[in-house]
Amino acid sequence: MKPTLVIVGRPNVGKSTLFNRLTRSRDALVADQPGLTRDRHYGHGRLGNKPYLVVDTGGFEPQVKDGIVHEMARQAEAAIAEADVLVFVVDVRSGLVPQDKVIADLLRRSGRPVLLAANKGEGMDRAVVGAEFHELGCGAPCVISAAHGEGVRELVDLALESFPAASEPADEVHGPRVAIAGRPNVGKSTLVNTLLGEERVIAFDMPGTTRDAIEIPFERNGKAYTLIDTAGLRRKGRVFETIEKFSVIKTLQAVEEANVVVLMVDATQEISDQDAHIAGFAIDAGRALVVAVNKWDAVDEYRRERIKLDISRKLNFLGFAKVHNVSALKGQGIAAILNSVDRAYAAAMAKLSTPRLTRVLIAAVEKQTPPRHGAFRPKLRYAHQGGSNPPVVVIHGTALEHVPSSYTRYLERYFLEAFKLQGTPLRIHYKTARNPYVDSGRS
Repeated sequence: MKPTLVIVGRPNVGKSTLFNRLTRSRDALVADQPGLTRDRHYGHGRLGNKPYLVVDTGGFEPQVKDGIVHEMARQAEAAIAEADVLVFVVDVRSGLVPQDKVIADLLRRSGRPVLLAANKGEGMDRAVVGAEFHELGCGAPCVISAAHGEGVRELVDLALESFPAASEPADEVHGPRVAIAGRPNVGKSTLVNTLLGEERVIAFDMPGTTRDAIEIPFERNGKAYTLIDTAGLRRKGRVFETIEKFSVIKTLQAVEEANVVVLMVDATQEISDQDAHIAGFAIDAGRALVVAVNKWDAVDEYRRERIKLDISRKLNFLGFAKVHNVSALKGQGIAAILNSVDRAYAAAMAKLSTPRLTRVLIAAVEKQTPPRHGAFRPKLRYAHQGGSNPPVVVIHGTALEHVPSSYTRYLERYFLEAFKLQGTPLRIHYKTARNPYVDSGRS
C-alpha cells in the first residue's frame, strides 16, 4: 500500500507548488494569493521504486471557528488523520510566526511523523535560515525551494525512508472519470459528498467555494470511479479575478479529460444560457453526459413542470442524455445518477463491429437517401468504427463532401438508436474514395 504524504501549513507558504513538484504535474492551482487551495487535493508520485500518494490541503488556520476558513481547517484535519507522514511547510522569507507554533503543536499531538519543510530557501544559507525553526519542536528543518526543486528530493527521501520499496509496479484502476459541472452554487460539491458518504469537499452556501478541479477516487458496489468536483462556470463577463479565470480553465480541462460529465442545474432557477454553454462545451469535447436537476425537493409542482419545459426548450440538443430529478443534500435520486453514468460510459466506450455498422448504414440510407448535389447524389457504401469516447463512425463512399449537416445529424441519431447508445454523442467522419482518373489525363 502506498504511503500517504500530507502537506500542511498556513496560507501562502507554497504547499500547492510543492504538491505539483512531488506529483510532477500542474494539477494544483498556484498563485501569490492566500487561501487559493480549499479542498484536499490528491495526486500520485514516485521516487525510484517507491510510489506514494500526496495530499495538498488548504491554508491551515485552526484558531478560526467559522466561515469558509473554518471549513478549510476541517478539511486539513481530515487529511492529517489519514496521513502516514506529515510535511509541515513554513516560509523562510516570512520567518517563524505565531501561527506556525499553533500548527506545530497540533501536528505533534496527532501522533503522526512530521517533517518540517522550510520553503522558499533558494539562494540562501540553509543552516542560517533554518535555525529559528528548531523552536517548533518538529526536528531539523529541511530547507527547500518547491518552485526550483532545491532540496525536494532529500525531503522525499526522508519521508519514505521507513517504507519498503514496491516489488513491482501495480496497475491502478481508476474507472470512469466523472466530472461534476455546472454554474456556481448548484450543489456540485454537495453531490460529491453525498456520493462519497463524507464531507470530502467543502460545500458552502456561497458561490465560488470550489476553485480547483478536485479528483477523488472512490468505489461503489464494487465499481471504481474517479469523481472530479469542478469550479462553477460563470458567464465570461462575470469572470473578474485572475484566480477565477484559472478556475474556469481547470474546469474546462476537467471536462475534456473526463469520460462522463454530470451537468447539474438548479430546479429553483431558470435554465440559463450558461447551462446551455456548459452542455455545449461537453458535447464539443465529445463527452458522455448525464443531467441532474438538483433541489427538486425544494420546488412545487408548478415549478417542476416549468423546469421540465425549460429543459426541453433550452437543452433540446441533449436528447441522448438521461435527465434525473435529485436532491443532493437529502440523497434522493443519487443512485440513479450513477446507473446512468455507468450506461453512458459503456456507450461511450462501446465496440461496434464493421459488418453491423455497414448493415445499419445501408438501412439508414434505404429509409432516407442523402439529397442530391447538382447532378450527383453522395454514395455511402460501408462503415467502420474509428474511435471511442465518443464513438466515431467512419463512412466510406463517393462525393461525401456534399453530404449536408442535417443528413449527418440524421445518421448520428440513427446509429445511436440502432446500437442503443444512451448518454453519449456520436461522431460521423466521411472518407471519399479517390477517383483514379483525376489528374491522370483520362476521363
